[in-house]
Amino acid sequence: MRIVVKVGTSTLTHATGRIRIRHVEGLCKVLSDIRNAGHELVMVSSGAIGMGVGKMNLQQRPDDMPSKQAMAAIGQCELMYFYDRLFSEYSHVVAQLLLTGEDLREEKRRTNFINTIFRLLELDAIPIINENDTVATEEVFVGDNDTLGALVAESIQADLLVILSDIDGLYSADPRIDPTAELIPVVRELNPDILAFAGGKGSSLATGGMATKLNAASICMKAGTDMIIVNGAHPEILYRVIDGEPVGTRFIGRKPE
Repeated sequence: MRIVVKVGTSTLTHATGRIRIRHVEGLCKVLSDIRNAGHELVMVSSGAIGMGVGKMNLQQRPDDMPSKQAMAAIGQCELMYFYDRLFSEYSHVVAQLLLTGEDLREEKRRTNFINTIFRLLELDAIPIINENDTVATEEVFVGDNDTLGALVAESIQADLLVILSDIDGLYSADPRIDPTAELIPVVRELNPDILAFAGGKGSSLATGGMATKLNAASICMKAGTDMIIVNGAHPEILYRVIDGEPVGTRFIGRKPE
């Protein structure tokens, strides 16, 4: 399988912005094992701004663009340092790719990106992708890494996009405030009832929420790629995803006829 795994800020960092060391160590171990099993693996990782906030001991995520871009520049170094060190313990090489929306929209740049990804996979490297927050502005940015993950999955014709979140999947209501909320295990169509389940974002350091995940699902489903939302609190859940067990919420891609 060719799998894209999107890792959110809440999965990678504490509320302080500092990295969840034990948790990230476990995640890299599981992903290395999945790669060892022969699956092609691409990561889309959030966390640069959040880790920059933590490293600079700021009380909260900044609102102004120059400060956010500065935090991204600081945090991206920290993020890739951890990935490089942890994956190398399992004899895997990582590669960093920082993208803007233009890299995926403009034909020549998109082709160059796709060719680079496939060559990295041929070399048994693990591409780790993030939006280039240090230069992206409203004119050229993707905006959130759920959408970026879907665009990457679409571009490389992935079999599956897995979104590791801070929630078990798509619910009929927000389970954090409504005890009657029910997990929706499978979605075959993004009808108005499903779209109405989208709520706000979770972590104060994150940029996404269920709305961005449903937008990502729309991109994947149209491309014929399945997408799964699962809780990233326990990285071992990825084994169950790979084995096809019914976990989280699976969005079924519409395969071309």
